Amino acid sequence: MKTLDRIPTGKIERAGKLVKTGVKIGGNYVKYYGKRLVNPELGREGLDEDNAEDIYDGLKTLKGSALKVAQMLSMEKNLLPRAYVEKFSLSQFSVPPLSGPLVRKTFKKYLGKYPEEIFDTFERDSVNAASIGQVHRATKDSKTLAVKVQYPGVAESISSDLALVKPIALRMFNIKGKDSDKYFKEVENKLIEETDYFLEVTQSNEITQGCAHIDNLLFPRYYEEWSSERIITMDWMEGKHLSDFAKTDFSTELGNRLGQTLWDFYMYQIHGLRKVHADPHPGNFLISEDGKLIAIDFGCIKEVPDEFYLPYFELAKKENLEDDAIFTSKLVDLEILLPTDSVSDQIFFKNLFKEMLSLFTSPFHTETFDFGDGTFWSRIAELSDKYANDPEIRKMNGNRGSKHFLYMNRTFFGLFNLLHDLKSNVVVNNYVKYLN
Repeated sequence: MKTLDRIPTGKIERAGKLVKTGVKIGGNYVKYYGKRLVNPELGREGLDEDNAEDIYDGLKTLKGSALKVAQMLSMEKNLLPRAYVEKFSLSQFSVPPLSGPLVRKTFKKYLGKYPEEIFDTFERDSVNAASIGQVHRATKDSKTLAVKVQYPGVAESISSDLALVKPIALRMFNIKGKDSDKYFKEVENKLIEETDYFLEVTQSNEITQGCAHIDNLLFPRYYEEWSSERIITMDWMEGKHLSDFAKTDFSTELGNRLGQTLWDFYMYQIHGLRKVHADPHPGNFLISEDGKLIAIDFGCIKEVPDEFYLPYFELAKKENLEDDAIFTSKLVDLEILLPTDSVSDQIFFKNLFKEMLSLFTSPFHTETFDFGDGTFWSRIAELSDKYANDPEIRKMNGNRGSKHFLYMNRTFFGLFNLLHDLKSNVVVNNYVKYLN
């Protein structure tokens, strides 16, 4: 794969890259509608593939928060056309890496030495490259290590990148008004945290130590003496990325065991630690040869405050969904129902969220839940299509709900997708044994 000798870091240069991408997409639409004149039955598959290709090509050279957006979107398997999901999935661990000289320059700047002066061996070519950093294999004192190097300029360009994509996001998600700023500030703050590798090492140690007693779960050790604000050194963990493992012919028993470990890991974090690894995409998990789950990246940790945690999980109880007084009260607590709502608005949103929550919280309503069952995912796809084509919803202001919904919903949707990939049937309350 071709390496990058530099990454655009200036606001104007980065904006120019996005403008060029927009021009290409405009050309794709012109070609598409020209073909439709000849063949009115032509579907959108070709257009989606061309657009996904051009968007990804534009973002992968920018890296940073622009590419992180693509990574987040790749998890929305039931909300985006398949062409986008497949192309954006590459941003999880397969993008053009930095060149060797640029990596050495980063080491000299942030650790005061070149990599060959720190490690016994250091592989110049990266093993994988994602949105914010890339990983190299190294050895030191007979240890095999994974060394994550952050791309130059990523941290400094977050605010300007988000300002560029904000108008598109506002339109896509039907968000209006000044209240939208709280959602963008939440994303911006999380992305800034992800670029602080000192913080990531601290968070990694907190989560790994807090969850060390969970069965069938492994973590790397982190080495602070070989880490800095832009470089992290940890144990090299042997295993297959979860997405690659999911394509193999694994047994039902193994899929259930791995899924149970993943479920227990997340439930314990949320209910026991009140903070959670809010980036559950396949690139952050490996499967070892002996069938254990390995979690390898803790850059995105979401703390769950009581004022959100309590009403959020009260609404996961089936009896509360069916009790109008409790249901209404919790929607107010979660900022879904607003003081300015008319009676008709309240009725509309109560019906809307009751339908959504009844489906998305259904895994909590039974002793076991089979995430491999296609029925659950078919219902999600149907609901997504229904809302996407509902003119009443488009008329409504989409900026409802606490800012904490952004990363909590992302966490659960990503977790559900991983469990679906593993075809796992989990015991829902099994995690409780770890709380005692």
